[in-house]
Amino acid sequence: MTVAAPPISERTFQAQVMEAAALLGWRRAHFRPARTAHGWVTPVSGDGAGFPDLLLVRSRDGRAIAAELKAGNAKPTPAQQAWLDDLATCGLEVHVWRPSDWDAVVEALR
Repeated sequence: MTVAAPPISERTFQAQVMEAAALLGWRRAHFRPARTAHGWVTPVSGDGAGFPDLLLVRSRDGRAIAAELKAGNAKPTPAQQAWLDDLATCGLEVHVWRPSDWDAVVEALR
């Protein structure tokens, strides 16, 4: 009998992607929310709602990736999908990555 590994959280997955990106020469940005008296908020001005989880840039090969990270079968929200669509239209490489996509994540970061 094979026992499957428990699913990892989006936070753990994000840490893994960030570490792999650093090892492969990417500059990385993630804007985390902060807990306030009114709940969790991410300080942002303008149209920040739905901005992708990660922005990765590697100048040596002129690449930029916007990645939305999801655990399980979750899908991007409409605001997240709008950002991904707009960034792709502007020429950025965009991805929605899940822990089950690890091989594709590593391939994209190579």
